[in-house]
Amino acid sequence: MTPIRLYQHPLSGHAHRVKLLLSMLDLPFEEKLIDVSKGEQRHPDFLALNPFGQVPVIQDGDITLADSNAILTYLALRYDDSGRWLPRDPVGSARVQRWLSQAAGALVNGPGNARIAVLFGRPQDERCGQIAAQLFQRMDEHLKDAPFLAADHPTIADLALYSYTSHAPEGGVSLDPYPQLRAWLARIEALPGYVSMPRQKARA
Repeated sequence: MTPIRLYQHPLSGHAHRVKLLLSMLDLPFEEKLIDVSKGEQRHPDFLALNPFGQVPVIQDGDITLADSNAILTYLALRYDDSGRWLPRDPVGSARVQRWLSQAAGALVNGPGNARIAVLFGRPQDERCGQIAAQLFQRMDEHLKDAPFLAADHPTIADLALYSYTSHAPEGGVSLDPYPQLRAWLARIEALPGYVSMPRQKARA
């Protein structure tokens, strides 16, 4: 098959979650760097792909699709015939969607924004740490009785939450208080096809 093109930036957790699924599904893909530090996401050529000016974007044949959670859903429905990454039954699918909402909300507003503030030298909002602590505590409690977030096996919910959780210390959010969360991160990192995202120095 023709490789899927992934427009991404190496430090974007949104792009990384898509890269994880592409790799774990063993799909051929090629990466196109969009340097957000230089404002390339605002260039007209890129805005023609995604008017919101955000990475990631994929091109799969004649399909162009933006938004990381939408891309995860598309890839799982199109290329995972087993239905494991995105269960097809109503309850299983709803459980995944529940966590995708957290990935688009608390994860970004908490550890995601704390990390961005550090990486790009922006003012730090103390609410980011509070949001992160609340989310991670709830995830830690949930993972006491479950190996993964939405099922007894990994789904796109786990990939959607992984990247910014794993890299939370780069924004000054410690993972030390959450043993179940750290064990979950290790389980994802042990999955076939796992690829890492470049790590930056943890903020004290």
